[in-house]
Amino acid sequence: MSDRTRVHVFVSGTVQGVFYRATTRDTARERGVDGWVKNLPDGRVEAVFEGPADAVEGMVEWCHEGSPAADVEDVEAEYEEPRGEDGFEIRY
Repeated sequence: MSDRTRVHVFVSGTVQGVFYRATTRDTARERGVDGWVKNLPDGRVEAVFEGPADAVEGMVEWCHEGSPAADVEDVEAEYEEPRGEDGFEIRY
């Protein structure tokens, strides 16, 4: 899995109730990125992206815009060792 990159992101701003998770899922699947996304109780969205480095980096950049109705204030990204995520899902 040395050709894979994994990043754990936390997105803050107006990112809940604006289809951020669904749009993230659809965008990740289109780009061939595995992982998951979920809402946090504090109003942020948490996500993990895993896959080819360029596709993962593209998802991190995409998070700064997000869904059309989102108003992203900040994106924190923490790089981790790949864990073999398969597919992309919304977690609850």
